[in-house]
Amino acid sequence: MYRKTWLALVLIFACSAPLASQVGGKKRRPLPYEFGRVTISTYSQRASMSPVVFEHWLHRSMFTCRVCHVDVGFAMKPGASNIKAADNQKGYYCGACHNGRMVANGRTVFAACSKMVKEEDAARCDRCHSEGKQIPSEHDFTQFAKSMPKERFGNGIDWQQAEELGLIHPADFVPGLSIKRKNLRVENDFSLNAKVAGMPDIIFSHRKHTVWNGCELCHPEIFVGVKKGSSKYSMATIFEGNSCGACHNTVAFPLTDCQRCHTRPVQP
Repeated sequence: MYRKTWLALVLIFACSAPLASQVGGKKRRPLPYEFGRVTISTYSQRASMSPVVFEHWLHRSMFTCRVCHVDVGFAMKPGASNIKAADNQKGYYCGACHNGRMVANGRTVFAACSKMVKEEDAARCDRCHSEGKQIPSEHDFTQFAKSMPKERFGNGIDWQQAEELGLIHPADFVPGLSIKRKNLRVENDFSLNAKVAGMPDIIFSHRKHTVWNGCELCHPEIFVGVKKGSSKYSMATIFEGNSCGACHNTVAFPLTDCQRCHTRPVQP
């Protein structure tokens, strides 16, 4: 009985997530190489430029989430940072790394926006302002994903395992940008009771999350309290992009992969 209930719930959640996102906009489920992609069009079109296309998979293969969302200061929701070209020119947001001087993976990172744009700069601008354009990329997702451990949903890559196996080495400190942090004690894993009979309880791992996020990415902006039970949430609010859904709707493995969180066996 419990097993049948569990399987039925898995199917409900797996189907409801994409359907919920399609209400009104009729959005299709993104292809693996599109998962996590963000389009930034706050000011681009006013300047007669194509919107910026940001590939999360490429950046997370080199940096932790904390570097960008804590040290650099990108907001968690697309468009909330209100990025301007002038900000990039001053070394903020994208310009913190895309300054023509920083070296990542043995290569100099191309500069973002410039005050004086020459005709020969058009190709450099198109590397970011690429929506609707056929711009050749120096980084091929399909080739990158071939050597990565596989995941059923999202972009098909198990990023947690990739980091644990040493296949990727996401930097958590950028000289001149990050501040040195004291190593805090990592809290033990704990369980969260499922609200539906037959659904396995959630086992939450602080260790797995702090590798990518540290403490300050989740607390206090996403989870106000640090005491278990102080933050209230449900699957409905999570699907709306709150609490766990801040990441697991868009970039981290999606909510359709129920068994990644609901892992404690059901007791008969």
